[in-house]
Amino acid sequence: MAETGGASTVFDALDRAIVQVLARDPRASFADVGTRLGCHERTVARRLERMTDTGAVRFTAALVAEYLGEGVSVDLAVRCAPGRLDDVALALAELPETRAIEVTTGGLQVHVEAAVADNDALLALVDGSIGRLGGVLDVHSAVILQLLLTAADWAPYESEPTALRRSAAEGRALPERIEVDDLDRRLVDSLRRDPRMAMSRLAKELNVGESTARRRLSRLKSAHVLHLRLLVDPAQFGFTVEARIELEVEYGHLDAAVRRLASEPSVRHLVTTTGRRNVLGYSWHADVQDLYAFTSRVLGALDGVRQVQTALVARTYKSAGVRM
Repeated sequence: MAETGGASTVFDALDRAIVQVLARDPRASFADVGTRLGCHERTVARRLERMTDTGAVRFTAALVAEYLGEGVSVDLAVRCAPGRLDDVALALAELPETRAIEVTTGGLQVHVEAAVADNDALLALVDGSIGRLGGVLDVHSAVILQLLLTAADWAPYESEPTALRRSAAEGRALPERIEVDDLDRRLVDSLRRDPRMAMSRLAKELNVGESTARRRLSRLKSAHVLHLRLLVDPAQFGFTVEARIELEVEYGHLDAAVRRLASEPSVRHLVTTTGRRNVLGYSWHADVQDLYAFTSRVLGALDGVRQVQTALVARTYKSAGVRM
């Protein structure tokens, strides 16, 4: 399912090249992108303006609560009455706590990724905001224990994995937590409104010097607590099938399983959770045959797996906090 509203836009080779550069470095200047690709910066600016105007490309900015150790992140399975799936998904997308929402093949469920302040807020969300929605029959919650990969680490067209993907695949520790203060949060709020905001304007909004703004931004990015993302339909790069993967893994084999999954370029999101199915991931594939090959080659070879459930993502309603 496309992550943006511009699925009808067709990219040519230069469009895809521009997107690839900006996916890895969303704040790269037009001149820098042009230099890397051997074209004029005005060409880059014109192409990117067209892609953003049509909704084919979007930029987002947000702090990653899991890497900051803030709040509670959860995966929710919301079971719906027949005929109410779309209504429930649209209502869930309106809630500020929800970050990602999709409907998959299988049962009448809406899958929700949400972030709340604490356990009390989680109960209020599950039993209050969601439980009282018309058409909701049941809600199952699983707390995210460890965030290993995000969509920012998905770039199968790149020759080298991101630093976080490499760390997860090698079993190394996640980034050390850092403290963020009010200035950091105001910086992120400014970038949330305009992720490609010029450094001079960013510094002016924060009432600090450009060197301070640049240093703060670099620190947040280096610690991986700030995710600057470019959202684009993976179909533009030949990936038309998205799968949701849930695994029940014996704890003695859990580390090896997540390391193996993290090493697969097609896996775009990977977490460990509470509950019987303790590993959750999403992956992108060229077609259903490619997905079958992935399940046989990767999932079928994992030791200690008691159960695997795969489903195709039929529709995405919200991604990275952005309504689709």
